[in-house]
Amino acid sequence: MQVTLKSAAAYFAAAAITASVLTAQPAVAQQDAGADQAQIASQIDLGKATFAANCSHCHGPNMVNAGTITPDLRKFPDDKPRFFTTVKSGKNGRMPPWGDLLNDDDIAALWAYVSSQRKP
Repeated sequence: MQVTLKSAAAYFAAAAITASVLTAQPAVAQQDAGADQAQIASQIDLGKATFAANCSHCHGPNMVNAGTITPDLRKFPDDKPRFFTTVKSGKNGRMPPWGDLLNDDDIAALWAYVSSQRKP
């Protein structure tokens, strides 16, 4: 009988530990999601500052500059590779290349900002 009680006690202890681990995981996931959201918001803020300093004089402060040849960036397609290539290499001799002035992290932040302002 003692063997059975010991087995039962071990079983319940294992079940209690498993239950505590399983209930803790959603809290960890929520913390990770919160950290991810904070990181995204930080990247968007950095992109907004980079845009204001380097892009707004042609593209306008709100990503649209009426009366110029620059496109409405709020309508830029969801095409990150194209965005990176355009920013780095320029476009059709009208947009200068920024690859020497902006690194990949700067361009990624710009992409985060432009994507956050996208209008269908």
